[in-house]
Amino acid sequence: MKILFSPSSAAAFNLAAEEYLFSGSEDDFLFLYVNEPCVIIGSNQAVVNEVDMDFCIEHDIRIVRRLSGGGAVYHDKGNLNYCFIHNQRAGQSPLSGGFLLPVMDVLKSFQVPVQMWKRKDLWLPGGYKISGTASHVSRKRELHHGTLLYDADIEKLHRALTPENGRIHKRATASVPSPVKNIRTYLHENGLEYPPSDIFFDLFTKEMKKYYSITDLQMLENHDVEYVETLRKNKYSRREWNHKL
Repeated sequence: MKILFSPSSAAAFNLAAEEYLFSGSEDDFLFLYVNEPCVIIGSNQAVVNEVDMDFCIEHDIRIVRRLSGGGAVYHDKGNLNYCFIHNQRAGQSPLSGGFLLPVMDVLKSFQVPVQMWKRKDLWLPGGYKISGTASHVSRKRELHHGTLLYDADIEKLHRALTPENGRIHKRATASVPSPVKNIRTYLHENGLEYPPSDIFFDLFTKEMKKYYSITDLQMLENHDVEYVETLRKNKYSRREWNHKL
């Protein structure tokens, strides 16, 4: 396992990096990143069904389509995004949810008692979702990614993910809305330490390194960044991809 923390906060770059690590390598990766405010929609979703376009334009919230299916999610600097990429494993279903076990173990080390529900997402006691996930599987490789709500702007999350007039304009995969809560809010409510986002993300990364007995973070090499930038420019930054539905 190699753990990488992205040098970029641009959603288009980070989704391009996920695809590059999935398609261009046979190594195992945990790729971590934090995005500027954006909405990430599933590969089979219609933007107009999922997003308040006027609100997103007004608040400079980018809309980017990912490789995997599933529902729309909001990212900002209060979210930590994780992506597990590896070869398929004999005797293990790629959609079993086993990829979430390291995330659950690390969160429990911070006294966050998460549970995994049937959609392979993570919930707090009281019925609050803190992490949704999606997967993309090829003949040989698996990609599983999700977002941790740590200290996100919940008001902007709801506004961005509420399409104008609530109308369904196109036939496409629909998101399943859920009540959400920030992990930091839970920690504060329960008398636990609730560090700011950057410190928590650093602590989370250190615990992941311990989990996998890894000493150092890996870096994207210059040639990797060049390939990712090309993919970002030609796919994840283009309207033809992001607004294809």
